[in-house]
Amino acid sequence: MKTIFLTFFILFFSIPSLTEIRKLYALANNSESNAKEFSQKLIEVNKGDNKTLVAYKGASIAILSKLEKKVSDKSKKFKEGAGLIDFAVANEPNSIEIRMIRLSIQENVPKIVNYRANKKEDKKFLLDHYKEQTGVLKTYIGDFISQSKSFSEAEKQSVK
Repeated sequence: MKTIFLTFFILFFSIPSLTEIRKLYALANNSESNAKEFSQKLIEVNKGDNKTLVAYKGASIAILSKLEKKVSDKSKKFKEGAGLIDFAVANEPNSIEIRMIRLSIQENVPKIVNYRANKKEDKKFLLDHYKEQTGVLKTYIGDFISQSKSFSEAEKQSVK
């Protein structure tokens, strides 16, 4: 009985909540310690889990890739993270949050990384589906659009 309870406890508490992850994601680019904390919260997430969490894990790996010393290690790490994000999009192409995650990574990587192909597609998806969202997710997506360099001032005003 103790084993069952312990297993349930570990599984229940090892997967972070989206609310917690969203807060950490917003701060992940601010410092190395924030990036590491964000990544640590997602360490147990794998491809079989909630695809939004998989996309956040991919984003955390992509963000951490900047901390690698060798260019080859940066590239390998970034490709791993981008692969998880693209996996999540392929599995849930209608998820506005996953599309937002991909757009936020694509708009913040150097052109040389060559991970920018979906910016227009994801931007259009966010604008087309923003009004369908409700509550916390609508606010979260709206906050992203308001600070994003991918959207014009008119587009930013349309989500207020």
